[in-house]
Amino acid sequence: MQIVAPETVGISAERLGNIQTRLQQYVDNGKVAGFVTLVARESEVAHFEACGFRDAENKLPMELDTIFRIYSMTKPITSIALMQLYERGKFHLAEPVSRYIPQFGRTKVLSGLGYLGQQLEPQNPPMTIHHLLTHTAGLSYGFFLDTPIDEMYRNSIFRSESATLEAKITGMAELPLRFQPGSAWNYSIATDVCGYLLQVLAEMPFEDYLAAEIFQPLGMIDTAFHVSADKLDRFAKLYQHLPQTGGFREYKGAPNIPFHDYSKPASAPSGGGGLVSTTADYWRFANMLLNQGRLGDVRIIGRKTLEFMTRNHIRPELLPLAIGPAPIPGRGFGLGFDVVMDAAQTGVLNSDGNYGWSGAAATNFWVDPQERLVGIIMTQLMDNMLLFQQNFRALTYQALVD
Repeated sequence: MQIVAPETVGISAERLGNIQTRLQQYVDNGKVAGFVTLVARESEVAHFEACGFRDAENKLPMELDTIFRIYSMTKPITSIALMQLYERGKFHLAEPVSRYIPQFGRTKVLSGLGYLGQQLEPQNPPMTIHHLLTHTAGLSYGFFLDTPIDEMYRNSIFRSESATLEAKITGMAELPLRFQPGSAWNYSIATDVCGYLLQVLAEMPFEDYLAAEIFQPLGMIDTAFHVSADKLDRFAKLYQHLPQTGGFREYKGAPNIPFHDYSKPASAPSGGGGLVSTTADYWRFANMLLNQGRLGDVRIIGRKTLEFMTRNHIRPELLPLAIGPAPIPGRGFGLGFDVVMDAAQTGVLNSDGNYGWSGAAATNFWVDPQERLVGIIMTQLMDNMLLFQQNFRALTYQALVD
């Protein structure tokens, strides 16, 4: 990858250096094992640096080609892939999910708890594909504690390491919805359902479709649902933030997100959080987005389709968004991406129209069409309570001079 002088794309090299200085402090203070960060403008990479360790215990340095669990940064990829099929006339967004996954036609909605247990009612309206892509389908994830639905998720087939994708998704259709489709926004397994829906519509395995239609055309050579044996030495260790001390320890799994062995092919590739990738690979995906669906001579998604996907689709009465008790001010949600609606309300330097998403291990990316800017930060820290993502974004934007 060629790195250009920051000034050639309107970025101050001196000010951009604040990124590495600040992130190195997190490493030196024992708060985070390490980072890889990338900043690009006008499709030119002006900053691509690593600091710290991919394995802190063994002092193995973080490298530019380190492989990361990107968890929910899988969601934008799955959403783009599904919308490719929309462009081919395979489905309409307003169609009920049950047309292609019949089991969801029988899924009930939890309306309350009575003397005899759950009170259930039919879906009204039926869950649509648009509901899936916008996380308004009534589904959940299993790591919330405010509803009995999440307890069911924690004890469901969705946690199985051996079940197939079909078995997982059709099995989850047997559990009640948290709310009537379209009546609320709730972060959920909806994008995993999208992955299985894609498999049904494309009539081929989900992972094969992504390889053929996304990864190979974009040259994403290290992005997959598992890490092959010849690449395991590049795979970063996963850590967990310790709020009591501010430090970290190796992550061994938890009820909300069990530990997954990425050295083996996945029996049920997760469209919501199953991919591993490198910073350079994800840059190719983000650069395609920045260039309105195209990378070089390869078009992945149509310009108008991407424009539609990266607008807010959430009704005003359902805002602000929140994941559990944590509000997400100033942002709406499109089809697979969060979207900045009011930069001032986000609490960090930003632009209206900026879009992107994060992963559970504190990875994050954004695409800013207004500034023609991409930022990517990669690390491996679960339960993160630190502010390095906000630091990275602010230090990127403050470096813009033209």
